[in-house]
Amino acid sequence: MTNEELIAKVDSGQELTVTEIKRYRRLVEPQKHLYGKYGTLAKMFLEEHAVGKYWALVANGTLPDYLHGIDRQANALYDTMSAKLSQTEQYRRTGDYITDVRRIATMQKAIEDEILTELVYVA
Repeated sequence: MTNEELIAKVDSGQELTVTEIKRYRRLVEPQKHLYGKYGTLAKMFLEEHAVGKYWALVANGTLPDYLHGIDRQANALYDTMSAKLSQTEQYRRTGDYITDVRRIATMQKAIEDEILTELVYVA
């Protein structure tokens, strides 16, 4: 069987022997996806706590899109919340360096907690 025939067999959904599977894996290079911080955290959460959803996404081939979407949503939420919270009195800059650093760190922690609970740790 030629390589093209093997790939056609896989594409048509026919069953493969162990030898054919090994040969197919050597033929087809797996695609390496790089995710951001929140996509990576979401993947780890799915692998450990939502195994059914993880394998459903893998089987559908939508896992990369799902994780890249998590990254995009997290970045958008971070920007939105940062702009809103920096206008509040609690996080507004005072001019004192140490106080401002503490306020920024507190704001970043609050935003991170919101992103993790609303986007990443969702089953």
